Amino acid sequence: MEHLLPGSERRTEDLDETIVAFEPFKALPPPRYLRPLRVALVGNFAPRKCGIATFTTDIFEQLSAFHSEVSLDVYALQDSADPLEHERVYMEIVRESREDYARAARQMNQDGVDAVWIQHEFGIFGGENGDHVLDLVERVAAPVVVTMHTVLSQPSPEQDEIMRFLVSRASRLMVMCEAGRELLVRRYRANPDRVDIIEHGAPDRPLCLSPGETGARRRLMTFGLLGPGKGLETVIEALPAIVLRHPDTVYRIVGASHPKELQEHGEKYRRELEALAERLGVASHIEWINRFLETEELVTMLEECDIYITPYPNLQQSTSGTLSYAVAMGRAVISTPYIHARELLDDTGGILVEPNDAAAIADAVNHLLENPHELQALQLRTYRRGRRTVWRYFAANSRTFLDAAVVDEDSGIQVAERAAPGLAAFNALCDGTGILQHGKYAVPDRNHGYCLDDNVRALMLVHRIAWRNPGEELERAAPFASFIQHAWNAEARRWRNFMNYDRTWCEDIGSQDSNGRTIWALGDCAANSRLPQLQRWAAQAFDDHAEIALHFDAPRSIAFAALGAAALLRARSGQGLATAIIDHCGDMLYRLIARARRPDWTWFETMVGYDNPRLSQALMECGKLADRDEWIEAGLDSLRWIMMRQCAPAGHFRPIGSESFGRMEEILAFDQQPLEAWAAIDACASAWRCGDDTELWLEHARRAYRWFLGENDRGAVLADLQFGSCLDGVTPLGANENIGAESLLAFQLAYYSYDQLMVCAGPPRRENAATSSRTQV
Repeated sequence: MEHLLPGSERRTEDLDETIVAFEPFKALPPPRYLRPLRVALVGNFAPRKCGIATFTTDIFEQLSAFHSEVSLDVYALQDSADPLEHERVYMEIVRESREDYARAARQMNQDGVDAVWIQHEFGIFGGENGDHVLDLVERVAAPVVVTMHTVLSQPSPEQDEIMRFLVSRASRLMVMCEAGRELLVRRYRANPDRVDIIEHGAPDRPLCLSPGETGARRRLMTFGLLGPGKGLETVIEALPAIVLRHPDTVYRIVGASHPKELQEHGEKYRRELEALAERLGVASHIEWINRFLETEELVTMLEECDIYITPYPNLQQSTSGTLSYAVAMGRAVISTPYIHARELLDDTGGILVEPNDAAAIADAVNHLLENPHELQALQLRTYRRGRRTVWRYFAANSRTFLDAAVVDEDSGIQVAERAAPGLAAFNALCDGTGILQHGKYAVPDRNHGYCLDDNVRALMLVHRIAWRNPGEELERAAPFASFIQHAWNAEARRWRNFMNYDRTWCEDIGSQDSNGRTIWALGDCAANSRLPQLQRWAAQAFDDHAEIALHFDAPRSIAFAALGAAALLRARSGQGLATAIIDHCGDMLYRLIARARRPDWTWFETMVGYDNPRLSQALMECGKLADRDEWIEAGLDSLRWIMMRQCAPAGHFRPIGSESFGRMEEILAFDQQPLEAWAAIDACASAWRCGDDTELWLEHARRAYRWFLGENDRGAVLADLQFGSCLDGVTPLGANENIGAESLLAFQLAYYSYDQLMVCAGPPRRENAATSSRTQV
């Protein structure tokens, strides 16, 4: 065959124009970020013999070659029924073991990888339709990016559920053709801005043109794992008509039988093909290469063939690595019009034939073999098209793909962390009844009405703001205090929680937590309001109603009530009911942690939930007031334990996500809620006042506050200091852009707690003044 070096030209006498072998490489734009990346790469891996393994291995090798600043930790899927000895892998995941997926996620979180890149195909992961991969995805904190090797237009219900979960969690999705992207957007509701098309990569080799003279020996070729559904019988059925006119033609079938086919049926399919060739009298025109080829040998065989054929009957196939290789090598292609073939051959002039049409394949092959200059022209056009897919471009596109998902840690915080937030957003949510629960973006949503939880937090916020005069403070506090007063159900001796916008109650009794928070707010109001009349109102309401705390059994409800009692006792020592609550709640919390505690689990329960640091804070406050050193130490120990689990390897605060709720001894990263950051700051302030490891608690509080300002797993700035608003948390895809009362109040209260702590702590010591808030603890 005649070789054309990249960039050369060749004039064919039967064409009116010079055919340029390819468009020369254009200068690639520099990557958006030059900083190194560490990426966990999940999928089948060499030496496994399958397309996904080859592709994952290619990613590893080609990114290493062209973008060495990207470090790839390979998490290779292992099959216990067919184990392989992997090399160059960071960890194996036994595909059938759900625990292995969780273990891999823990390792990724511990390593602080910048992204997790999953090669998704239903059949490679364990479980029903490969649903074990979800055990990994829901546990990782880093942005997840997914290569969708198969996008089904008619999935089963289980497959549809898996796809929708992956789409909902992935920061970026990669497909290899436009049809796959369109289907993800239309069928699975993927955000089109998060779906990238990166064509399958291929080797960069000079073009080998077929001989121009007629009568030369010709080779047809198909490559891939063999099994029913490949359509090879159609090509064999076309061979008699081909060899009749071109007797030197050989059809080279390259590839071992698919492992699943071998396991279930042995070599039945291959034997059927061989018998068909014998019956048709073309067995001598078929060359069987019954093994899986390494890349170099495959490329050599592709260069030796004149025409590459993919006769697949499944027209929904969205990716074919073998077709990508053939196009990059500049082979003339005859194919059925499956998705990838239609798109890849659209501007090459490659020949498309209908499935199972042996006559059409024979006609197409004979036409090209009998018109060698047309065959060469097709090879040149195909080679030119294939230049877009060579590994250099694939690696550059992959780097850009990863950059789009990874948080830019150099963005920094653009505002002073001690700047006081405004109150415009707070005012917008408030009316004469109280504060509305939710907002759609920044617009209050009346459909969800009010809740006691938010009104008690709003009352607490009023006491922390420096109002211009007492009248303004009373005007702002009165709706929230009135809401609390109206919420009391004297018959049930509990507070109600949820109220409709028309001021009708949704329930007769609120949760223990809402009742505990109300006791907390009453104690806080009695201690911190600057209005004597409001102090007396709160103290009286505490006296009248707080006795219900002695019957609470939910740990957080106990903690909230204890914090209210502690606040009241600091202002009015000797108050009998508050003292009883301190003794009762402190004893209960201490017994809880003593019962659940183990060497690796210093916590009050066998699972973590919401507002977690409040438990530690309440136990410390009870210990100080009851003069119980063992309570203080247990509170400090548990706070160290929970805060270390809320510190990402990169050093930023990572609140325990709400997806952790109800998960036994498991901590998940999302969704992250502002309440957790506020609770962490308050608890660190309590620990700091204990005089223990003061620098540690200041650092933890600083991390928690800067979470609001953008130092989080997605680099999402949640707080708007101008308006004093706060977005509703951090999800796997970034910030939840709605603004509700809970989030806004958590941020506002976190600010005042953090600011007071910094004032009390004073200027940092010189050796700590330049310490980054990202320092690992």
